[in-house]
Amino acid sequence: MLGSIGAGYLNGEETRKFIQQVKHLTTKPFSVNLFVPEDSIIDNTIIQKACQELQPFYEKLGISNTPPVVPAEIFLDQIEAIIDEEIKIVSFTFGIPDLQIIKKLKEHRIYLIGTATTGEEAVAVEKAGLDAVVVQGIEAGGHRGSFTEPLQLITTSKLLADVRELISIPLIAAGGIMTAGHVREMLQQGATSVQVGTVLLTADECESSRIHKEAILNSGIHATTLTKAFTGKYARGLRNKFTEQLKEATTAPYPVQHYLTQPIRKESARQNNREYMSLWMGENSYLAKEASVKEIIETLLP
Repeated sequence: MLGSIGAGYLNGEETRKFIQQVKHLTTKPFSVNLFVPEDSIIDNTIIQKACQELQPFYEKLGISNTPPVVPAEIFLDQIEAIIDEEIKIVSFTFGIPDLQIIKKLKEHRIYLIGTATTGEEAVAVEKAGLDAVVVQGIEAGGHRGSFTEPLQLITTSKLLADVRELISIPLIAAGGIMTAGHVREMLQQGATSVQVGTVLLTADECESSRIHKEAILNSGIHATTLTKAFTGKYARGLRNKFTEQLKEATTAPYPVQHYLTQPIRKESARQNNREYMSLWMGENSYLAKEASVKEIIETLLP
């Protein structure tokens, strides 16, 4: 079992402090997940349109409309923190780091894991020299790790079967894995290991909000949807008024949309109103149970 720090929205110093906090709690290895930045052209017309789409939500929740804050470059600072703190496993979402960064991390003997949602992406991960790849199916909760166009929606089982024929590095299956049966199925289909997320969000030790846990525990079949409304990138979460009303809306590119909607999500949470929150969860969220991490892990053992 390997835990991971989700450092996607942290800056370099925050990443460093998070790593140090985890080190105080365990001597076992853990990984850090980073979002690979992309060069996106900022179109002010689109930003303005996205702001207009969000204005009714600001007004409904009593929020002053503030301009988006685009974060400064943080990726290189995160890389330095990982090297300084001697982290030995790093995974990436939304793309592949450039060759110089890969070389630098390899020089420090860091095991590198990419994320792929298509066979093409998996091949690119292997060609770049990464050591393993997370094969993320459409069932997965949270952000899709896609970095090629067009967007393809492939189940975990089908994607695993496709990728197995294309590359030789270890495959980590992710997406919809909630039971021991799911784990067995993935291993039988060629996965070296599996990655889980939603199943642990309802653990007693998990610090996710009570409203998020209850949303997962009370979700039914087909309760989730893929949406770009919250961050500008497709992610799977609970279907609510926000995702439904912005189905056809113009969204700012990632991460600008994330910062535009951040006040909405925060105020909605403060008001205990789940209709405007990004409640990430996988397609099989309805199978989640409330228990300790130990008890949940035991239910996953094949």
